[in-house]
Amino acid sequence: MHPNLSYQLQQFFGTTAVEQITQDPKMVSFLKDVEVTYEEKDQDQSMIALLLQERLNSEQALKKEKEEQGGLIRKLEEAHSQLLQSEKMASIGSLAAGVAHEINNPIGYVASNIRSLGAYLDDLFQLIDSGLTELSQTKPGSNTAALASKLDLPFLKGDTHALLSECIEGIDRVKRIVQDLKDFSHVDHGEWIVANLEKGLDSTLNIVTNEVKYKATIVKKYGGIPEISCIGSQLNQVFMNLLINAAHAITERGEITLETGQQGGEVFVRVSDNGCGISPENQKRIFDPFFTTKPVGKGTGLGLSLSYGIVKRHRGRIEVQSTVGQGSSFTVWLPMHHEEQASDKTEPQAAAH
Repeated sequence: MHPNLSYQLQQFFGTTAVEQITQDPKMVSFLKDVEVTYEEKDQDQSMIALLLQERLNSEQALKKEKEEQGGLIRKLEEAHSQLLQSEKMASIGSLAAGVAHEINNPIGYVASNIRSLGAYLDDLFQLIDSGLTELSQTKPGSNTAALASKLDLPFLKGDTHALLSECIEGIDRVKRIVQDLKDFSHVDHGEWIVANLEKGLDSTLNIVTNEVKYKATIVKKYGGIPEISCIGSQLNQVFMNLLINAAHAITERGEITLETGQQGGEVFVRVSDNGCGISPENQKRIFDPFFTTKPVGKGTGLGLSLSYGIVKRHRGRIEVQSTVGQGSSFTVWLPMHHEEQASDKTEPQAAAH
């Protein structure tokens, strides 16, 4: 007998009466019909429960799929923004390389002409000295000798050489800046090269010197690390982001320390500052795209995100140590030997330094 039917009979008639009823031939047929009804009801309820569970599972699967699609859309948006930023940097790099090349030409012949001018002036001053010596012997009181004394010819000779030296020094400085700009903005189209990270760090520092020199003193602690296989221009972009962030973290006058070293099969580049520091809750988000603690218009929130992606592509990592009010330290760890994967385009080649 169906449990529900048995329970209801006992509730209404009692246990003794139920036994008598179930033995009555007339009631047995009726009770079987009622029991069939209960079983059909149970089947209906089981079917309804099954349908409800299936619907619930479908809704949960749909919700999960929607969340996955939302996450995928966010990743696509982030990738799109990073791609746009990378293309922008590549365009700026191409433009900067072209400008640097155009600057090199006039700087080259100006430097050559100044050095030639220095040699010509040496000859001219030698001729003047010889003429004045002969003149002083033949005509001691001549107007020419008096004019030479009035004009202070020794001072003119010394100052002329000093001016030419300063001009040559200035031109050499411009040439170094142009070369650093070419090295920094070298469009390598993702090619892996063998590069010196310390030279790349110096080149990048010269490029961003206007952002840094008014805010901090630069302290270099280079460990003489070996050259590594890398995409040089991309790592220069990482260094640029870290240097600019370090300068922006300093409110008045501070210190930025650049340190390099080697441990095991890895090399590291560390950029430290004694600026405002990063709060613990923000440290968890600093590599998220579009996250920035800078005022509106001061940052896009993509610098560290792009840097993280570049270092990750190099099979490296970025470690952060920061204390609010004391400063921050970003350490880029990179393997010395590049393991080629399908995503890499070319074999490493020697860098043009």
